[in-house]
Amino acid sequence: MRCVVCGGWHHKDVVHLDYVGHAALTDRLLDVDPLWSWEPLAFDETGLPAIERNGGMWIKLTVCGVTRLGFGDAQGKTGGDAVKETIGDALRNAAMRFGAALDLWHKGDLHADDADHAAPPEKEVKPKPRINKQQMQKATAAIIDCIESQDELGMKEVIDELDEDEQQFIWPSFDTKQKSEIKRMLHSANASTREGAAE
Repeated sequence: MRCVVCGGWHHKDVVHLDYVGHAALTDRLLDVDPLWSWEPLAFDETGLPAIERNGGMWIKLTVCGVTRLGFGDAQGKTGGDAVKETIGDALRNAAMRFGAALDLWHKGDLHADDADHAAPPEKEVKPKPRINKQQMQKATAAIIDCIESQDELGMKEVIDELDEDEQQFIWPSFDTKQKSEIKRMLHSANASTREGAAE
């Protein structure tokens, strides 16, 4: 009988787990760090990412300047689908080390025991960052100009000059369409930068 939950054919006692796909994970990483990047841990003699003897690949994922390892495999797939599956699996594995979607990897309530014994958290009072609003207006205008002219590297340069507090300060200045375009352009600029460094 076909499963009414997922539409597939499997044992009646199977456990359905939530899942974060490649696109959703990429969006989460971009929300945290628009300049995140990954690279294979090793390369083979032809210059391609090294695949270990069991068919998997180790990668290095860098988020907010911190690099952590991850491992992915294609789980029996072959061809182009296997490459995409290996990369996606490795990214999810490495991102878990940063805390991305931990509740989906854990089959129960990850913090159930903590909730029973934890004292009420104290409200953390963060000092307000000193932001030069005039400079932020100029940066916002420069980013909008880069969107209009599709200057990906120019946008990357503008954002690289802003610290984390400044990036968070100007982010609400953009509408949903602009935010999506900023993420897309930064991702493309990072890819171009990585390709240039590899040559």
